[in-house]
Amino acid sequence: MILNNLKPLFKSMQDNKIKRVRFPFSMANAVFDVFFFVDERPFTLMFGAKGLNFYFEVPVKNGFDIDPILDNNVYNTLCKILGLKYDPNQKFSPRIFFQEFDKKIPHNVSAQNVPKPHHVATYRKNVEENDKIFFMKWLDNTIQSHDVRPENLEKTKRILGYEAYIRCKQKNISSCWTDNESKAVDFYLP
Repeated sequence: MILNNLKPLFKSMQDNKIKRVRFPFSMANAVFDVFFFVDERPFTLMFGAKGLNFYFEVPVKNGFDIDPILDNNVYNTLCKILGLKYDPNQKFSPRIFFQEFDKKIPHNVSAQNVPKPHHVATYRKNVEENDKIFFMKWLDNTIQSHDVRPENLEKTKRILGYEAYIRCKQKNISSCWTDNESKAVDFYLP
């Protein structure tokens, strides 16, 4: 299934030199934080249900092509979140969800749409110290004769992106995180 409205969004991202964006999407009873990551291969769409412990990711192949089939658990939870009940006269499928989403994809974005690390970390919880969602600083491991841990590199890649991951790996730098929002700093590349 082609998501045609990802094309102008991608163009706007390129024009503004943005690799990750966040925008809202509403359908039925649900409001989602949607993230579009073009620094991942394949590109990734991430849908996080606001205020709920639910998110899923969809790979975006060349030509803005997605597979509209969802895992059964994801599909069932999505139906509950949307407030849908089985009705043979009004069928619902993931394809319908993605068609509705495609109609509401913004065509223009700006720096205001760039997600902060904690926005991503709120949903991507399968990382080390997943309660620590606020970026705090960089730590140069060479100074203390340590190597950056693979788990930290994975968190860096999943939350901050591929470019941060590569720099940290090359320079032996760890990303440091906190659960205290007052200690958070704006993200910058090392």
